[in-house]
Amino acid sequence: MKNKVENKGAAQLTINGKSFDLPVLGGSVGPDVIDIRTLYRDAGVFTYDPGFTSTASCESQITYIDGDKGVLLYRGYPIEQLAENASFIEVAYLLLHGELPTKDKLYNFDWTIRRHTMLHDQFDQFFRGFRRDAHPMAIMVGTVGALSAFYHDSTDINDPQARTISAHRMIAKMPTIAARAYKYSIGQPFITPRNDLDYASNFLRMCFAVPAEDYEVSPTLARAMDKIFILHADHEQNASTSTVRLAGSSGANPFACIASGIASLWGPAHGGANEAALTMLEEIGSVDRIPEYVRKAKDKNDPFRLMGFGHRVYKNYDPRAKVMRDTCHAVLDELGVRDEPLLAVAMELERIALEDEYFVQKKLYPNIDFYSGITLRAMGFPTEMFTVLFALARTVGWIAQWSEMIEDPSQKIGRPRQVFTGSPERAYVKLGDR
Repeated sequence: MKNKVENKGAAQLTINGKSFDLPVLGGSVGPDVIDIRTLYRDAGVFTYDPGFTSTASCESQITYIDGDKGVLLYRGYPIEQLAENASFIEVAYLLLHGELPTKDKLYNFDWTIRRHTMLHDQFDQFFRGFRRDAHPMAIMVGTVGALSAFYHDSTDINDPQARTISAHRMIAKMPTIAARAYKYSIGQPFITPRNDLDYASNFLRMCFAVPAEDYEVSPTLARAMDKIFILHADHEQNASTSTVRLAGSSGANPFACIASGIASLWGPAHGGANEAALTMLEEIGSVDRIPEYVRKAKDKNDPFRLMGFGHRVYKNYDPRAKVMRDTCHAVLDELGVRDEPLLAVAMELERIALEDEYFVQKKLYPNIDFYSGITLRAMGFPTEMFTVLFALARTVGWIAQWSEMIEDPSQKIGRPRQVFTGSPERAYVKLGDR
C-alpha cells in the first residue's frame, strides 16, 4: 500500500522584503523536504544546487539510504538480510513489485527470466562490428540501445504489459550480452545460455566455458556472484539512476533509457570506482610499499588518494561492504589465492584501514568497491569487466525506478534550470567592423 506524503506545515522564505510560504513535506522515513515547485511562479527565482545533492527530484518507494547510520533498505528490507537469505531473482522481484514473492510467484518469475535469456540470432552481428580491443562498456552501451530495434513489440511505454515484457527481457538478456562482450574481447566463441542453471551460474558459465570443455560452476563462486548482484541492484537516486529517470521523462523507450544509464555508470567517479581501487593496488605493488602510500594518503599536500575507502553517501561503514568483505574472503578461500601479491596488498591495507586511528577517525572504511574489485579479480574477470558486472546488476534497479517514474502521475519531463553567467543581450557586429 502506498504511503502518502505528509504535510508538515510551511517554511517561510523572504526575498527582497517579500515573504513566501513553502510547504514542508515528509516521507515515511528520512529528512523532510521543502516543496519549491511554485517558487519560480510566485517569487521569480530558482534554487541553486550543483549536483542536486540537496534536492529531491522525485518521490520513490524503492530504496532508502541513511548514510550517517550506514543503512541501506530495498523496499524496507535491510541489504544485509537480503544478501544473506535471498537470491538475486527474489530481490529483482522485490524491487519490481514492492513485496517479496510467494513460492509460486518466485517460481513463475524465475521461469520467465530463464526463458528470455536468448538473443535474436542477428543480434550477434553487432558484437562482430566492434574492434576486438573495444572496451566492454562501449559494447554494452551500443548493444543494449540496439535491443529496441529487435524487440520493438515491447517499447510502448503506455502499455503496462509491454513494460513488463521489456523488463523481463532486459533482466534476462543482460547477462547474455555482458558475457558476449567479454568473450568477444578475448577472442573466444559465444556460449549459449542454459535454462537449467540459476541466474549467477548461467552467467559464470557463459563467461568461462568454452566449446571444447564445459565449465563446472562452483557453488561458492555462484553464490558470491549472486550476492554481488544483490548488493549492486539499486542505490537510490545516484547519477546513473537519475540519468535513466531523466531520459525516461521524455518518453524514450526503456531499452534506450537503460543504455543511457550504462553510459552514465561508465564514468570513473561512478561505476568505475572498483576498477580504480584495483589500479591503485597495482600501483602500490607489494606489501612492503604500503607504509609509503599510507603516508602519502595522510599528507594533505600529496595528490595521492586511497581508492576504495570512504563513500560520498555513507559516513559510517557501508553496509554493503560488510557483506562484500565476507564474500571476498569466502572466494579467496575457495580459490586458494590469498598468497597472490595484489591480494596480499589489499588484505594488509584492509587491516590498516580498520585499525589505524587516522582512517577510523575520518571514517575511511573500505567500501564495497574495494572488496568487489578484489573478488572479481580473483574470480578471473579483467578490470575492464568490473563496470559491466555493475551494469548487469543495476539493470533491475534502473527498470524499477523507470517503471515507478512512468506510473507517477506527477512526473514531468526533466528540465533543470541554470544560473546564467554569460554575456547579456548584445547587437551583432558585421564582420568588417570587428
